[in-house]
Amino acid sequence: MPKPIFKDTTESMIRVNHAGEYGAMRIYQGQLDATKDPKTKELITHMMEQELAHLRYFEEEMKLRKVRPTILLPVWHYASYALGFATSLLGKQAAMLCTQAVEEVIDNHYTEQIQALRCNKDESSLLTKIEEYRLEELEHKEIAIDHGSKNTPLYALLHGAIGLICKVAINISKKA
Repeated sequence: MPKPIFKDTTESMIRVNHAGEYGAMRIYQGQLDATKDPKTKELITHMMEQELAHLRYFEEEMKLRKVRPTILLPVWHYASYALGFATSLLGKQAAMLCTQAVEEVIDNHYTEQIQALRCNKDESSLLTKIEEYRLEELEHKEIAIDHGSKNTPLYALLHGAIGLICKVAINISKKA
């Protein structure tokens, strides 16, 4: 049986989810700034709008719960933008690969949180939001796959590197 959630664990969830949604917004902004294709911009804008709603929710939760943001938010600001911009410079497929790789890590991350939150009846609203956001992240992954992410040259290398970067950022943001 999973362990119950305590305040510090919930605060960590809020902090890391805020950092992740902030990073997603910056990735998409970098992609938009580097992309010339109007149809690709439309796809990215759709996903970015959903991420903005996620970010606003976690910003509000941070205020209500008095959770501080990660001290590395300025690093994520520039690093996430650079990741989005650079992958878009490589082309639409690489931009979509970035989205796919990020969303796969987020899916696993949110799934772990959902399992933990199911043990805490006091956090039902947070659980509901994370479940909702997970489904939207999965939609983003499917959009990316449908638009050629798996056809990116050096797919395995880039996919693995981006996934690793995301996992490291998550682990750092939980505490820092």
